[in-house]
Amino acid sequence: MPDPSAYTVGWICAVTKELVAAQALLDEKHAEPNHVPVNDNNSYTLGRIGEHYVVIAALPHWQYGIANAATVARDMVRSFPNVRIGLMVGIGGGVPTKHDIRLGDVVVSSPGYGNGGVFQYDYGIAMQDQRFSVTSSLNQPPIFCLTAMTKLVAGYEIQGHQLEETIQAVLERNPRLRKQYQRPDLSTDGLYEAEFVHASGGANCATACDESRLTHRVARSADEDNPKVHYGLIASGNKLIKNAAVRDRLSAEKDVLCFEMEAAGLMNHFPCVVIRGICDYSDSHKNEEWQGYAAMVAAAYAKDLLCQIPPNKVEAERRIEEVLAGG
Repeated sequence: MPDPSAYTVGWICAVTKELVAAQALLDEKHAEPNHVPVNDNNSYTLGRIGEHYVVIAALPHWQYGIANAATVARDMVRSFPNVRIGLMVGIGGGVPTKHDIRLGDVVVSSPGYGNGGVFQYDYGIAMQDQRFSVTSSLNQPPIFCLTAMTKLVAGYEIQGHQLEETIQAVLERNPRLRKQYQRPDLSTDGLYEAEFVHASGGANCATACDESRLTHRVARSADEDNPKVHYGLIASGNKLIKNAAVRDRLSAEKDVLCFEMEAAGLMNHFPCVVIRGICDYSDSHKNEEWQGYAAMVAAAYAKDLLCQIPPNKVEAERRIEEVLAGG
């Protein structure tokens, strides 16, 4: 069995597509651990990205949300006690109200405005009082992760990113993934007016929704990154947001860029960077067509970020287990 103490980066996924993307982005896959504590219910994938040894775990099948994420994180740092930085990588719902966020873009939690880049909101209180109640904020990641982000931003600004090229290389090595994980046609990226609710009955938007209610957006130019990477605030709660009015209200109040369902569960167990590929617009027009690509582009950004961080910086950081114990 690989030495558990060798793994210093913990990577958590929520759904199968996110786990597939994480595994596909590994530079090297290691043997599976053949012994973990009996009270650890996680299933682990071990491997290397750049010079970092990474342990990957996913939530139980069809078990989403804050509590399940917390359990996975808690067990991971017990079984791999040398984990020093955390990544929560996967898909999320975009908030295009103030920012030019489109399907396939990436949103990265970035501290500011008195928060750590992610906050938990109470959906029930929000609906009853007509305002959102912020119940807690995620601890910000280590400073060296934030400086690595800054370096990435500068590099992307000068040369553009290579996220799409990274994904294409993965698909060439794994042609079985092409159907579900390649970038969908841009014609399927439709943003409807906030007041226009998807027709019931499960039909897709192409057949059920009025095209005249689509919001007109100018195509991105050749000198713009596409997909784009956005940095800012991510909202995390226990309920899936499928309401454009709720989405836009929280955007107006907090300038949120993305909604997701797991990161808040990591607040007291696994301080981390949260990286989300945008697969829908947090409205009633949800579909699964962009989920595979969104998971893949988020994983590609996570790999880029890790490759900006020298291993000695990680090794000098306190173990997450120690941080949580306050020791």
